[in-house]
Amino acid sequence: MKRFIRESAVFLLISLALIIVSIISMGIGAVPIPAGEVAGVILSHLPIPTSPYDLDSITHTIIWDIRLPRTILTILVGAALATSGGVMQGFFQNPMADPYIVGISAGAAMGATTAFALDLDIWFLGLSAVSVCAFVCALTVTFTVYALSRRRGRVATGTLLLTGIAVGSLAASVTSFFLVMGGEDQRTILFWLMGSFSSSRWDHILMLLPYVTIGLTVVLIFSRDLNVLLLGDEQAAQLGINVERVKLILLVASSCLAASAVAVSGVIGFVGLIVPHLVRLIVGPDYRTLTPLAAVTGGLLLILADTAARTVMAPAEMPIGIITTVLGGPFFLYLLHRQRHRLF
Repeated sequence: MKRFIRESAVFLLISLALIIVSIISMGIGAVPIPAGEVAGVILSHLPIPTSPYDLDSITHTIIWDIRLPRTILTILVGAALATSGGVMQGFFQNPMADPYIVGISAGAAMGATTAFALDLDIWFLGLSAVSVCAFVCALTVTFTVYALSRRRGRVATGTLLLTGIAVGSLAASVTSFFLVMGGEDQRTILFWLMGSFSSSRWDHILMLLPYVTIGLTVVLIFSRDLNVLLLGDEQAAQLGINVERVKLILLVASSCLAASAVAVSGVIGFVGLIVPHLVRLIVGPDYRTLTPLAAVTGGLLLILADTAARTVMAPAEMPIGIITTVLGGPFFLYLLHRQRHRLF
């Protein structure tokens, strides 16, 4: 009971911090807006008897049409990447795993650069060809890796890992080719490869929200099975878990989470590596608790990173991937040093 109360308190505390930081972040920009006005604009759209600010004002347009979609999208991407990273670490039983280990990032980058290089000016359900191609290629690479790793109805974790690295390298070479041949689009491609929320719209949220909702739900449903998988495939099977079925479901869920996030924001690294570790230090390795807390913490971390990306070089904007890499690079080296006896 005490553990439940502590975990609930931690979740509520981080959720409250996320709300406060989000409101403050939306007030920061070329046109500073007080936190009270930010909250007022948001409240004016809720079904409550209050509308303290003019809905036709410039403030309303800046918050509702520009900064709020960016904030919501940042939170959703952070939640998707953090959840996917936590699942990957449990799936591979490797603390250095993240959503990109099976080629998700490389596949998305290949799809996006292909769309840029071919100058595809196609829109589907309000989304550009770049986002659609990134999502489709990310999932295609993931399932290719899974198919190549499957032997006699089973998928060995080590084989999946090595296959992901190999296929991801091939996809990265295609990306490099288009980047070299990009010409005038080279800067745009590079900016996308480093991650950005500068073009966030409500359409992106409508695309990402179903994947995040369904993905989180699936991971929560199978969180107990994921806990058992940590004991090893053989012991999990002895405890009645259909190991291959659970692995496939979790791989699909985590891949969809990461692929959809990359499709709308570009390549943002290390969120799926850092957040699950921080959450484990607070609440332990139980995925029934780790999953929702990682989602909220991932959103909080990415909001902080995006705020820094918008302000460090103002009025210019820094790709958010640079911020997360600065945070995640040293953390990865720390994990590598701690795990060196297991790796070599």
